[in-house]
Amino acid sequence: MHAEYLLVLGAILFFPLLLSIILRLRMYTHYRSLLKAMVVVCVVFWTWDVLVTARGHWSFNPSYVMGWDLLGMPVEEWLFFPVLVFVSVFTYEAVRKVWKGL
Repeated sequence: MHAEYLLVLGAILFFPLLLSIILRLRMYTHYRSLLKAMVVVCVVFWTWDVLVTARGHWSFNPSYVMGWDLLGMPVEEWLFFPVLVFVSVFTYEAVRKVWKGL
């Protein structure tokens, strides 16, 4: 299936978004910190990803990606790092909130 990578990213993002509403984390109030973290992580790892992909150290199976590329990498790979940062920050905030409630 050509959208499998995108569907996996969607599934990874779905539950934290849902739980952020249920737990009332109000992550939007911390958007500046979240954006700063995303910028730092994305710039470093996108650069690294583009370089190692261009050198042929790894590749992406066309059977699992949509086929839209930018600088030799599928769009799904470009979305991976912002999703990873969001889910990491969500996990931290959720554990912190639940821990306070105990």
